[in-house]
Amino acid sequence: ARPDLQVLWATSFLARGDVEKARRAPVYIRIPFLEICSFPDFPSGVDLLMSAPSPRVIKTHLPFQLLPKSFLEKDCKIIYVARNAKDNLVSYYFFDRMNLVQPDPGPWDGYIKKFMEGTVAWGSCYDHVRRYWDERANHRILYLFYEDMKEDLAREVRRVMDFLEIDLPEDTVQKIIHHTSFQAMKDNPMSNYSTFPDAILDKKIGSFMRKGEVGDWKNYFTVAQREVFDADYLRKMEGTTLHFRDVL
Repeated sequence: ARPDLQVLWATSFLARGDVEKARRAPVYIRIPFLEICSFPDFPSGVDLLMSAPSPRVIKTHLPFQLLPKSFLEKDCKIIYVARNAKDNLVSYYFFDRMNLVQPDPGPWDGYIKKFMEGTVAWGSCYDHVRRYWDERANHRILYLFYEDMKEDLAREVRRVMDFLEIDLPEDTVQKIIHHTSFQAMKDNPMSNYSTFPDAILDKKIGSFMRKGEVGDWKNYFTVAQREVFDADYLRKMEGTTLHFRDVL
């Protein structure tokens, strides 16, 4: 589950729809990625957060059990975006091809196996999405689905507004909706990671924001791969009330 869209939403709301204010720095500077280590000429996420003014918005891919205890002790609001597993896998594969700080993903068929086994960065996708879903009753967690955002972005933006208890005029809401659409973000150098250090992302291989489509997995899975994946998916998601669209 990649949190990049809710990060853009959060920055838009903090800026109260002020586009110029939101363009003062790339999103990875304004909203630090908690887990990222320091690189030459690039500070760690923790270093950036230590100097960030309050209120802070933090990006993380951490599974629930690895969240800093202070997140829960301070009753922080958590916006979680989940995506159906097959599209998640495809997106992750192409991202890992350009990500120079993670292991080479290897061939597509082998990557499917690693994904199912949970031997990719941040562990099992199934455990990740299920745990946050289960913890909704215990903490302030807004659980969103990527497929819902693609279906009706305006509706989901308003859900985020309600969760953050922010009241904005309608013209500002419409501005946020426009600037957080996939295409607008892909065209915006402050959100598309085109300025991210080449030592981390090899942009000659691909773009950080690739397609953003629902159901793109159909272009990559063979029938045999789909059958194996679906059987494994049903076993690992058995017993949960969490259901995704366009996964089987």
